[in-house]
Amino acid sequence: MGVLMIGCRFGQLKWVRHLKNRFGGWLSSLYSLGKLTVAPALRILWRPKVTGREHVPATGGAILAANHLSFADQLFVPAVLPRKVYYLAKAEYFRAPGPAGALAAALAHGLGQIPIDRSGGRSSLAALDATLPVLRAGELVGIFPEGTRSPDGRLYRGRTGVAKLALDAGVPLIPVGIIGTDRVQPIGARVPRLGYPVEIRIGKPLDLTPWQDADLPMGRIRREITDALMAEIRALTGQEYVNSYSPRRSPG
Repeated sequence: MGVLMIGCRFGQLKWVRHLKNRFGGWLSSLYSLGKLTVAPALRILWRPKVTGREHVPATGGAILAANHLSFADQLFVPAVLPRKVYYLAKAEYFRAPGPAGALAAALAHGLGQIPIDRSGGRSSLAALDATLPVLRAGELVGIFPEGTRSPDGRLYRGRTGVAKLALDAGVPLIPVGIIGTDRVQPIGARVPRLGYPVEIRIGKPLDLTPWQDADLPMGRIRREITDALMAEIRALTGQEYVNSYSPRRSPG
């Protein structure tokens, strides 16, 4: 089985490289095309209300850390910002077998998505490390600290990888509150629904200076930063907070 999986992934990798070599320019233009088509459509159809846009820097790397209600979250946030936002995406999207899976992986790369292993432990940390070059190159990265969509609209405990990334990259950590997308596209819905208001509330960057020289174990520092971040997100959204991790959805 292990040999078979390696073979499948090697075959897919060749397909991804082939697609990038042949259609690289087209794939890299996908995000720009979406900015010209999808983003205006979202703004016209749902008229999302935005506050705090001034807290997002015009240049330089930064992390946009938001609550996660719907698949539509990663569409609405970039739609209301002038800058490109790279999002962490489930690694499964990049691993589907065969040419179809390779096409999906190439499209995900073209749309600015970064694969992340959500199995936890060292695999997840290694995936976060792969995001560092993007931030150090001065780009915006969007992260959902809960790790998965909320099953009931409540705000769940954040995972500390977001704090590790902010400290390692030395970039602003900006809380973002998303409201209403769970009604636009609930979990399991394939098509967004009209008629529901959406609001994006962007807070001030979290002040990390109290922790930068703190004489505390790194694990505790990351946890305290993450808890402070989630408190800021909760203040933006008004959600009920659950001090436990959001349950993972079963595949399919």
